[in-house]
Amino acid sequence: MPDSLFVCYDFKVEPLYPGCEILIAQLSELGFDSFQENNDGISAYIDSTILSSVNFEDIQILNSTDFDISFEFYNVKKQNWNIKWESNFEPIYIDDTCCVRAPFHKKSNYKYDLVIEPKMSFGTGHHQTTHMMLEFALKENFKEKRVLDMGCGTGVLAILASMKGAVSVDAIDIDPWCIENTNENAQKNDCSTVNCFLGSSITLKTPSYDLIFANINRNILLEQITSYSEALYTRGVLLMSGFYQEDIVSLIECCNTNGLSLVEEKHRDNWRALKFIK
Repeated sequence: MPDSLFVCYDFKVEPLYPGCEILIAQLSELGFDSFQENNDGISAYIDSTILSSVNFEDIQILNSTDFDISFEFYNVKKQNWNIKWESNFEPIYIDDTCCVRAPFHKKSNYKYDLVIEPKMSFGTGHHQTTHMMLEFALKENFKEKRVLDMGCGTGVLAILASMKGAVSVDAIDIDPWCIENTNENAQKNDCSTVNCFLGSSITLKTPSYDLIFANINRNILLEQITSYSEALYTRGVLLMSGFYQEDIVSLIECCNTNGLSLVEEKHRDNWRALKFIK
């Protein structure tokens, strides 16, 4: 194989979270050094000169029964990789007030201009679930509010909440890459109220928050909704996404059991997002 090539592996991952984050972490340990978020998974890039040393049996998640992962691969010219990635990474514009862009894009004139370097984390605004959560967030009053971003990824939701006046935003993720990425993105956007923590819902203290973001997946949400409800103040808001139309009934039932009432629903393609109030 010519040494002038990268090899791109397109992975389809279900569920996306935490599947994509786990997959990225395991691929990075084997020499994959660039990743791009897609609607149904990730694209991972590796220098062709080191591909022969990669043992795919070492990628534990590919053998896990908890995830459905398939992939195909093809060659990409090395010298064109960064240019190609940047040319395909377009800014996201939401409700005429918010722009989510990469550092190499020109500054926008939007009220909320978010600079997000995705690196190895999920959440640029391109995916339907992140887009809907940003739509929800733009309508919320965050002034003097305490916020939790559960499964923060790039930190895009935490950063928007901070920009909108939240007095404190705790960003939590199980992936160290995401914590590092959120920290860096918060600094890029001068968001000093964003605090990053490595962990899961068991780290929550009750009650602590006026609003909780949870853009994860159905199974994890069902496991953690009780913790979210306990962590919310009375009249607190829970914003959730990362699931499909067929998942809504079980999620609503679980939320209702935990004292959370549905007030709004959003959809993009088959993806759904829900807003609850305690």
